[in-house]
Amino acid sequence: MAYALARNLTEAVYRQIFETVYCDSSNPIITHDGIRVKFFPDQFDHAFFESNNWQAGDKSMFSQSRAERIYWIKDTLQDPQAILKVGWDKLNKTYNYSRRVAVVVTDYVVIIHINNSTEAKFITAYKADKSIGRILAAPPWKI
Repeated sequence: MAYALARNLTEAVYRQIFETVYCDSSNPIITHDGIRVKFFPDQFDHAFFESNNWQAGDKSMFSQSRAERIYWIKDTLQDPQAILKVGWDKLNKTYNYSRRVAVVVTDYVVIIHINNSTEAKFITAYKADKSIGRILAAPPWKI
């Protein structure tokens, strides 16, 4: 996979890319194993904003670093070499088998919520440099 960066664009341009590439239902994103992933415009903020204070979790700051990897979301979902893990439910402090985490390029993750065997919803994507050890220790994800 290419994993090219989209550098030095404005928040508005990244938002337009997200809506055009990911949210357009006439051009669906299908994972390498056949799951259609749905994206919605309001997910942009969750995926491309960070918190000034990670403990507060306010997600008030646009993240250029996350946005530069905007095309990596599709690439990751379609990469048959991605490492697939079960997602963690931090509220219930347990693994959630309806969440799938795909890992590529050492520590980039894309998280989707599996609705059924053919459909999922995008949750978020980010460079998991601080949490990659925990993510990789999770059980392997299987259909």
